[in-house]
Amino acid sequence: MNNKKYQVIYADPPWSFNSKKTGGSMKSGAAAQYDTMSIEDLKAMPVSGITADDAILIMWYVGSQPQEALDLAKAWGFKVKNMNGFVWGKLTVKLLKFFGMGFYTRAGTESALIAIKGKAGNIIINHSVRAYREAVVSKHSKKPVEFRDDIVKMCGDVSRLEMFARESSAGWDVFGNEVDNSILIGGKDED
Repeated sequence: MNNKKYQVIYADPPWSFNSKKTGGSMKSGAAAQYDTMSIEDLKAMPVSGITADDAILIMWYVGSQPQEALDLAKAWGFKVKNMNGFVWGKLTVKLLKFFGMGFYTRAGTESALIAIKGKAGNIIINHSVRAYREAVVSKHSKKPVEFRDDIVKMCGDVSRLEMFARESSAGWDVFGNEVDNSILIGGKDED
């Protein structure tokens, strides 16, 4: 079992939706692309047990589920400080603004909240990192690698974990069913 305590948790939870069809076709929803988890299953993960006393959570969330994002951050032991800590302006491969899905308006952006546990001043060393970044959309829900770089610039070379990772990255421990896990959470892996 992992005894390491992380100062940075970077998460892209596999949110489930009440609606299996999020637009276009039945193949367009998250559940058609990867395994999803209910909010209750996500909240039950013992994340607070693997975080340092002073830690930061950067977590992508679904725009139609802001309350679930707030509830999950709290369940993991964090207090939300910014709902738009990172904002990804999505672009097509032709560098046009992406015309995404949406329940009320068409989403061309995605946001990651920032939440803290303890004192953020002990974690954030660089306050020049910009919240907004434009990048091309690739595989369903895959986030641009530049956000990982921004997190390292913001927090320095501290212990960091990417939860629900889709690929391994140098300097990051990972947890997720699409990569070989470097850690276990709660004594079992996600598979």
